[in-house]
Amino acid sequence: MGSSQSVVELVAAAQINAKAYEQCITDSLKQMGGQALFDTQVEEVRMATTSLEIAAVDTFSIFEARMQHHFRRGPFSRKLRSLLLKSDQADLAQRVHQYYLVINVLKHGKGASYRELLNTPTSPFALKPSEDILPEDAPLHLIDVCVPGFFDGLTKTLLEAYHFLENRPRA
Repeated sequence: MGSSQSVVELVAAAQINAKAYEQCITDSLKQMGGQALFDTQVEEVRMATTSLEIAAVDTFSIFEARMQHHFRRGPFSRKLRSLLLKSDQADLAQRVHQYYLVINVLKHGKGASYRELLNTPTSPFALKPSEDILPEDAPLHLIDVCVPGFFDGLTKTLLEAYHFLENRPRA
């Protein structure tokens, strides 16, 4: 068995997969041309959207698991955010926290993370009102992952955090 992939390689692979899902969604919506989608097209968009959501959760989770060794114990994302703030990396700290909240919503549905995102006036994410979500779709689809740049923003943030952690001087 070969050596395991690095965080950078895993994120790059996730980006390639995400682009395929995004393209499927774009193609289906273009075919629509302002008309109602056929049931098969609706299902294709739903499956691609769900796949994109799962890819986002998996990518963030793998990043956390692979980078956990930088902290003794405790909640990784909180510790990373705190370290970034102490290191004058407020923008990156904010983006890490926002994506952490988004991933929590995708994993767990409505809750504290969803409410925090709803109450953030400058949230870059498109949240869907929970009353618009069918019970069988929850917790998926509370965040619109199809917004252009969503997955690219996630991977950019994770890679910046990766490089920050890997290149910082050790105490």
